[in-house]
Amino acid sequence: MKVAVIDSKGKDTGRKVELSKDVFGIEPNNHAVYLDVKQYLANQRQGTHKSKERAEISGSTRKIKKQKGTGTARAGSIKSGVFRGGGRMFGPRPRNYSFKLNKNLKRLARKSALTMKANDKAIVVLEDLKFDTPKTKDFTAVLKTLGLEGKKSLFVLGEPNNNVYLSSRNLAGTEVISNSELSTYKILNANSVILFEGSLEGIESNLSK
Repeated sequence: MKVAVIDSKGKDTGRKVELSKDVFGIEPNNHAVYLDVKQYLANQRQGTHKSKERAEISGSTRKIKKQKGTGTARAGSIKSGVFRGGGRMFGPRPRNYSFKLNKNLKRLARKSALTMKANDKAIVVLEDLKFDTPKTKDFTAVLKTLGLEGKKSLFVLGEPNNNVYLSSRNLAGTEVISNSELSTYKILNANSVILFEGSLEGIESNLSK
């Protein structure tokens, strides 16, 4: 699959790059994508939720009424969950939501996500940007010329570029990452995936293993 390389002004540079069929042209595996996205979201959860149970509630320990003869249910503690102000029964406890996935499955999921974007014509190849200093105004101009203002966009760098990263950091809906940080969730969450020309080799190398 050949894709034209455009410059920061949205114009065709006259160059074309070949996107590997092994990465951008496979048969998407929906279940692999589902599992990888599920793992990503699960790993974001802190799992620090906690409610107090009856043993942790402050209150009297006396038996609140006699065992028999009241005509109502037995009750031994005001801290029981059936009473107002008592402990919560079967409440949440701290836990770890993360789980492991096979590396080959995760690789398949990322390739499937890239293929989906390629099929939707949502992948753009942009020549590498060079900013002398971090400037949000300059990055906003790039978004405007590419028609990405107000849309979720994911820019993938070939190598770390602090000036480009800092220029985009304050822009809502725009994220700049390196090719090693590419994940299935981030690919699918973006309306457009903009691959810098220098990132293609690293992406194809990482996902072709």
